[in-house]
Amino acid sequence: MTNFLNIFSRFGWQSALDVLLVALIFYALLRLFRGTQAVQLLRGILVIVLLIFLITSQVNLPAFGWLVRNSLPALLVAIPVIFQPELRRALERLGRAAPFLFPREEQRAAHLISELSEAVLSLSERRHGAIVVLEGETGLQDYVETGVKVDGQVTAQLLLSIFYPGTALHDGAVIVRADRIVAAACVLPLTEEPLGGLGTRHRAAAGITEQSDALALVVSEETGIISIARRGGIARRLDEKRLQRVLEAFYVRRGVWERLR
Repeated sequence: MTNFLNIFSRFGWQSALDVLLVALIFYALLRLFRGTQAVQLLRGILVIVLLIFLITSQVNLPAFGWLVRNSLPALLVAIPVIFQPELRRALERLGRAAPFLFPREEQRAAHLISELSEAVLSLSERRHGAIVVLEGETGLQDYVETGVKVDGQVTAQLLLSIFYPGTALHDGAVIVRADRIVAAACVLPLTEEPLGGLGTRHRAAAGITEQSDALALVVSEETGIISIARRGGIARRLDEKRLQRVLEAFYVRRGVWERLR
């Protein structure tokens, strides 16, 4: 009790600032990794670090302590490699720290939504089968690498060209990251859940949204019906207004449009 009072008596504004900065750093890390596949890895690392701290503080293990101390440099090198996408996104956000310098970001988001809506509605009218996956916070690079790199601005004309029947890229999924089409003809995982007789495109849309926070837009080749997949579920028969609301909810309300910067 005396030791506690002594520590508390020395707790001044500098100590409070010190604790606050450490808390903010951990909060920022948790916010950065939230919704990504790195969350599981981060939890595992924290558990291992906690176990090592408890063991070394309670038991005198010279050899184990030496191994831990000499492993720290390798760990410091490995962490930037493991969490490279998340760290890169954090640095990009720091570079955008002054939002007043980017007054047209919401207009860019609105333009993106307009192009996607126009493309999907045109594909539906023509009954050209299509699946467009909109990447969220969870990275889809593994699936991007199964397709053909495009790296083009999202436009209705480009999407209509990709999904035109008979073209080399029409049979597969398009993956959109921010406001760019990163790849076409991508192979997606198929859901194991029954979907009431729906085809491969719908099963692929449900499969990718089971494994990530992406949103998938599907156009049926047989009927022209527009569907969306989210969290493994399928909603069908979207009209223009509902499609617009879904895209706005994904890009604007969830804050995904900030990645356009």
